[in-house]
Amino acid sequence: MSKSILDMSMSLDGYIADDNDYLGGEDGERLHHWAGADEGSAQARPVCEFEAEWKAAGSVLAGRRTAELMDHWGGSHDGAPIFVPSHRPPPPAARWGYPLVTYVNDGIESAMAQAKAAAGDRDVQLRGGYTAQEALRAGVLDEIQIHLIPVLLGRGRRLFDVLPSEIELELVRVIDTPLAKQRSR
Repeated sequence: MSKSILDMSMSLDGYIADDNDYLGGEDGERLHHWAGADEGSAQARPVCEFEAEWKAAGSVLAGRRTAELMDHWGGSHDGAPIFVPSHRPPPPAARWGYPLVTYVNDGIESAMAQAKAAAGDRDVQLRGGYTAQEALRAGVLDEIQIHLIPVLLGRGRRLFDVLPSEIELELVRVIDTPLAKQRSR
């Protein structure tokens, strides 16, 4: 059975991007340095696991802001269809140039149902902080995977900034990624 998974890198103080949508630090990619392990190195194992899960997704549910910042991943997410919940019509590229991108205007529940139907037995990868909050609020997010990066950004966009109430979670697994610790004090 398909499940929906949020998979995000986040700073210790809860940020997923700075105010300009960079992913932390001066180079804008600090929150993803851990994913740059050299193939064959001991640090690459967790990265390979992550990439395998990411590429095995049957569909992607992405917030509009995220989808547009990523130019809709060129029209497909490694071949998987992309669903974007939005109250506005899609931009021209998504409307005419990207046949695997579907804008859904009747809510997060409908968008998730369509993404799960398209995924079949495979998982739905969720992208975007606001959309993650909406999916949590609607009860349609099944799993959260956080790549906790030991850096304090001190500003930006928080992943769990606005929640409807306390949400109890169950810890399923922890994978230590040594590269995530680089450049911490």
